[in-house]
Amino acid sequence: MCLIAFAFSPDSDLKLVLAANRDEFHARPARPMAFRDWPDGALAGLDEQAGGTWLAATRSGRWAAVTNFRDPQASVGERSRGELPLEFLSEPRAASEFAREVYQRRDQYAPFNLLVGDGRSLTYCGTHAEPVAVAPGVHALSNGLLDAAWPKSRRVVKALQGIVRGGGKPDPARLFELMDDRTPAAADELPDTGVGSDIERFLSPPFIVSDHYGTRCTTVALLGQRCRLVERSFAPDGSIIGEVDHRLAGP
Repeated sequence: MCLIAFAFSPDSDLKLVLAANRDEFHARPARPMAFRDWPDGALAGLDEQAGGTWLAATRSGRWAAVTNFRDPQASVGERSRGELPLEFLSEPRAASEFAREVYQRRDQYAPFNLLVGDGRSLTYCGTHAEPVAVAPGVHALSNGLLDAAWPKSRRVVKALQGIVRGGGKPDPARLFELMDDRTPAAADELPDTGVGSDIERFLSPPFIVSDHYGTRCTTVALLGQRCRLVERSFAPDGSIIGEVDHRLAGP
């Protein structure tokens, strides 16, 4: 994923409301979200090139998501960061324990951000961030640090706050809508991550459209006593080319 907006409410019936865009080269092969091993395996998309995933969840309410961290000077790493979500879901360790262990071997991977939740807690870590417990509330994670005030992050946080404050169970259609923001940021709002102003502007909208690189899918997750994950896939022109909808009994 390259932009994740989420509301974390560990003491409520609906513990997580999440909407996330995966940005990637269109030529890189991938499969939509599906069960790895029916019926008890992880529900996850598949990066067919490296074998990992960008977001995954289980019936028990455990979930994990990864984004890349924008650092043009960093090494590529010897292992795929897409392995991390599946690794977390394959074992029973608490989120905080797993994050601490991953942080110790972070140099094995290209720059990444990682969110891991075990139903009781949510932990964030990455190549550029020590493990930290994520506080309840609305957050955004893109290709910088958690809650970095990038234009795209500010937009989706504001929109998601409006949705969750309305009460009730959020409508996936509204979550898809908030992630379908294709307006570039103004020049004076752009972050400086070392890739140049033209690329910063190209990458600045929540939803990116171009022939070679852009938003490949949007995933919406509602995790609680009942879990629902919906994923839409997109063509290079930004049109919808597929959708899967998984509704699961919770833990």
